[in-house]
Amino acid sequence: METIDIPLDRLLLTFLLLAVPVLVSRIYKLGLVRPLLVSVLRMSVQLALIGVFLRYLFFWNNTVINLLWLLIMIMVAVFSAIRGSAMRLGRVFLPVLGSFALATFAVIFYLNVFIIRLDYVFDARYLVVLGGMLLGNSLRGNIVGIDTFYRNIRKEQKKYLYVLSLGASQQETVLPYLRESVRLALKPTIAAMATMGIVALPGMMTGVILGGAGPEAAIKYQIMIMIGILVSTMISVLLSILITSNVCFTKYGTLREDTFSD
Repeated sequence: METIDIPLDRLLLTFLLLAVPVLVSRIYKLGLVRPLLVSVLRMSVQLALIGVFLRYLFFWNNTVINLLWLLIMIMVAVFSAIRGSAMRLGRVFLPVLGSFALATFAVIFYLNVFIIRLDYVFDARYLVVLGGMLLGNSLRGNIVGIDTFYRNIRKEQKKYLYVLSLGASQQETVLPYLRESVRLALKPTIAAMATMGIVALPGMMTGVILGGAGPEAAIKYQIMIMIGILVSTMISVLLSILITSNVCFTKYGTLREDTFSD
């Protein structure tokens, strides 16, 4: 069974649903009308452009182009993660980029080689699509994890310095903050996994079913991608914190003030 296409004129009818949040925002003076409409417009334009690009990307299915596009996606995710935290872009960009790239590529290649077992592991339909799902879902966790780690140390600077002055190493002193940050980063994904299938049908499962596959195949893909998201989020958050620590702390274990953008 093929997916039913939605004609453009019918798709435009979807925008009529926006009357509900616009009306509610005006009645209760929420101030959401402008940001809502701007976001919808940006989303529509960006998706239209990426739809055209993906058509050619899938048609060419070139290894170099596919990897380059995935790298661009990772870079955009890194910019978003750093911008969503209080970190200075110039100081932590390269460490966070390396962490994201390693986590994303490692998980994608594991899934493509050992789980899906593609003949061509750089296939755009899997490399780019799975990469987008991993990055999109792990992005929030990375923002929470990185921001929480450095904000908490900055907030509890006196306590941090006191423990450090007692003779503890930098690794020992930051360990409680590291634990808390990783826990908070993974909490939304773990909570979503616990209620998945009961509270809501997840995105990938819905997409696979709408694409014509049976529920059994959709379930398998959803389990695969959720475990992949969990693992990639944990690896990227952990590596980001560990690697950025090399440039965000002095040789004495104190936090550099120029680490933060504010």
